[in-house]
Amino acid sequence: MSELRIVRAGLVPYEEAWAQQREFHAARVAGDGPDTLLLLEHPPVYTAGKRTEPHERPFDGTPVIDVDRGGKITWHGPGQLVGYPIVRLADPVDVVAHVRRLESALIDVCTGLGLATDRVEGRSGVWVRADDRGPDRKVAAIGVRVARGVTMHGFALNCDPDMRAFANMIPCGIVDAGATSLTAELGRDVPVAEVIDAVEAAMRNILTATAAVR
Repeated sequence: MSELRIVRAGLVPYEEAWAQQREFHAARVAGDGPDTLLLLEHPPVYTAGKRTEPHERPFDGTPVIDVDRGGKITWHGPGQLVGYPIVRLADPVDVVAHVRRLESALIDVCTGLGLATDRVEGRSGVWVRADDRGPDRKVAAIGVRVARGVTMHGFALNCDPDMRAFANMIPCGIVDAGATSLTAELGRDVPVAEVIDAVEAAMRNILTATAAVR
C-alpha cells in the first residue's frame, strides 16, 4: 500500500495524539490502513525520550510525559508544527535514513522561506549554524521510533512558538547549542498556517518516494 493519508488535526493534546498514533500504527502493521502523516499542534507540554537524564528535565518541576521515542527531552506547544509520519519502511529497516529524509524535507522548507539551515554532525534535527547572533541553534527537532517496520513520532518545526519554554530545561540534552524559530531567524512572524502547505508537500514527496521503492 503506497498511498499517503494526510491528517491535519489542528490543536490536539499530546496524549490524545499519541493514542491516535498507536491506532494508526497498529492498522499499518496489520495491513489494514495506509501510511499516514499527522500534522498538528499541541497545547504546551514537555515530553522525554528514553535517553533523557534527570538533570535535563524542567528546572521548576513542571510535569513531563515520558514517551517511547528516541532522543531526549523537548517541548511542544502552539506555534510549533508537529508531524507524525506513520509509515512502513523498506527492508532492511534503516532508521537513520528515515531521520535523514525528514531532515532533508524540512531543510527544503526552510530554504523556501529564505532561511539557510543545515545538519550538524552527530546531532539530529535541522539547524541554523553558528554566526554572530549565537552558537548552532535548532529550528526543528526529530525523534522517532520504529516498531515492526513502521515508524512513529517524528518532527517538530518551530514556527512562532513562545521560545521561553525552552529556557526551562536542556532541550534535547544539548548544553552547547540553542533552540530557535523561523520567526526569530527571519525577523518576521511566521505562523504555522504559512508553513503547513510547504511541509505537507515536502513530506509527501519524501514519504511517497520511500513507499515507491518498498
